[in-house]
Amino acid sequence: MAPQAPASVQEVYKAMSPQSGDPAPTFTLPDQDGRPVSLANYLGRRVVVYFYPRDDTPGCTTEACGFNDVLDQLSGSGVEVIGISTDNAKSHIAFRDKFQLRFPLLSDSDHLVHEAYGAWGERQMMGRRFMGTLRSTFAVGADGRIEHAWLKVSPEGHATEVMQALEVGV
Repeated sequence: MAPQAPASVQEVYKAMSPQSGDPAPTFTLPDQDGRPVSLANYLGRRVVVYFYPRDDTPGCTTEACGFNDVLDQLSGSGVEVIGISTDNAKSHIAFRDKFQLRFPLLSDSDHLVHEAYGAWGERQMMGRRFMGTLRSTFAVGADGRIEHAWLKVSPEGHATEVMQALEVGV
């Protein structure tokens, strides 16, 4: 039997991430104000959980502001939004205040929740390889199962893409 070729990074990433129909990995993390936020608190409601690399960086700002811009339409359709990064509360507060973000930003400093969602892995920037956040988004249904999973997200227009997939404002 011939040895199999190693899986591409995308294949590994997809295999590690929960897919549509899978139970969403549970978590409790502190928000920007230090209050614990649990996925269990959202049972019975739909929630978009998105993972982003760093507060106040160009791509992350584009993505966060995109979700903020459509937040009224999402929440009007019963969909909540949660952003998760490895940044600390102080960074989240500054980011929230600077861009007037109206949804919780959670701190996953040990990246365990990132790992549970397959949102932690090898990245490459300017020819340098390192471990970090793999920008991704998960829509969790009222039943606690993944409705949609977006991997390798492009920040520009992503919030609109999520709204369309969830049939919000359509």
